[in-house]
Amino acid sequence: MEKQFLIAGFGGQGVLLIGQLIAKAAMLEGNEVSWMPSYGPEMRGGEANCAVVVSDEQIGSPLVSEPPVLVVMNKPSLTKFMPKMPCNGTLLYNSSLIEGVEVRADIQAIPVPCNEIAERLGNERVANMVMLGAIQQVSGVCGDGSIHATLVDWLGEKKAALVDVNEQAVREGRAAVQA
Repeated sequence: MEKQFLIAGFGGQGVLLIGQLIAKAAMLEGNEVSWMPSYGPEMRGGEANCAVVVSDEQIGSPLVSEPPVLVVMNKPSLTKFMPKMPCNGTLLYNSSLIEGVEVRADIQAIPVPCNEIAERLGNERVANMVMLGAIQQVSGVCGDGSIHATLVDWLGEKKAALVDVNEQAVREGRAAVQA
């Protein structure tokens, strides 16, 4: 089993964090992982993306040049990376920020209203956690227990009060893409 993801958006949207959390949760489950970030020099607003590979065997390359699962949080990332997807790939996109999408007929496109859900939960910063839940639901990359453990570890004691809203966002993301 090998699953490859390319997660892209603007800096500040938490796209690198999504990739880190997937990698850490998959490691907890005993998988081999690679996480390779790419970002511009800007702190916020510049392009940011990461490639994540999860496998039950040794990983030959951390590169994801033809992403079977593409996750985009903004329209420039969609425009840049969708042409690189293989036939029958899966596209998850933040439909709160990306409108008027012309999607290729040979891929599965799944809209996820990340920002709308985050606003409804009362914390705009958890839009990336909504997308994490959607990725988990669509790909089956890791289980709920490892996502929970990874969130608790990432937030630590100082931010323990934020575990609930982040977990709620993950649950809402899963629910948003259930068929």
